[in-house]
Amino acid sequence: MSQQAKGTRLNKYLASCGVGSRRACDVLIKEGKIFVNNSRCENPATQVGPDDVVRVGRKHVSPRSTEVIIFNKPAGLVCSAQDELGRETIYDILPPKLQHLKNVGRLDKDSEGLLVLTNDGDLALKLTHPGHKVEKEYVVTVNQAFANEVMDQLVKGVHTPEGRAKAKSVRRISPRRVKVVLETGLKRQIRYMFDALHLKVTKLVRIRIGMFKDSGLELGRWRHLDESEVEALGQNPPQRKVPDDVARATRKRATRKSASKSARKTSRNDSGKRPGKHASKTARKSTKRSATKTSGYKGARPQFKRAAKKVSRRRKN
Repeated sequence: MSQQAKGTRLNKYLASCGVGSRRACDVLIKEGKIFVNNSRCENPATQVGPDDVVRVGRKHVSPRSTEVIIFNKPAGLVCSAQDELGRETIYDILPPKLQHLKNVGRLDKDSEGLLVLTNDGDLALKLTHPGHKVEKEYVVTVNQAFANEVMDQLVKGVHTPEGRAKAKSVRRISPRRVKVVLETGLKRQIRYMFDALHLKVTKLVRIRIGMFKDSGLELGRWRHLDESEVEALGQNPPQRKVPDDVARATRKRATRKSASKSARKTSRNDSGKRPGKHASKTARKSTKRSATKTSGYKGARPQFKRAAKKVSRRRKN
């Protein structure tokens, strides 16, 4: 055992042995349950070399070989080793030899699609930390057709119970189905985003992680990934070029919107504040009154003119 910067940190070493996550291993270390070369160790930063003997309580542990599998999760399963509510979990259908692997990220109970399980903590961090911006693509089906403005709003961002959330891109498949790409993984993010726009998600399937896809893997099945596939998990595909006709149409739409806005602003500046309904009526009444006062009976209607003439004649007689 050495405190120098060589070997592997104790918490990382324990995680690679399948003891638990690094946080869980930190707790075990602080509780004094970890021994290195028969000496109690309470420092998570302790470096463990290849010749050191590590045990948890009385059990000796050693690093396991790194495993990465892809699992096509069906709906109805919870991504957890144990569920407090007694619901069926993904580990109920995985074989015993894979029970030591941890799921990378989550898919909620009603969602399905690709899920990575591994004992490689560095890979798990790379795929889940928002700073790495690893893309996840989903096919989303909602309960009714919607306008294109909904897709624009999803990209701009909406307020959800987990905070402000947005999609990297949204592409329509049919009137009720879209492909959504995320770089973040907030709790039930896609469902909450559509809820904010008054749409209910009826089906949610993850079809891509990074550059990795596997459309041939059946629901409920799993398989190991090779090195090239593991690398593909952490790499995003190159940005798709927008077709010229779509780009031109987008520019024209934006130009028309800006032109109409500027025209409305100009008209308001020229005419001042737009009068309300009651204000315009009052203005018309005051105009009529002033006109009648200045012109006398000459400016009045014909029947009033005749009545005024009769009165004047009687006064003369």
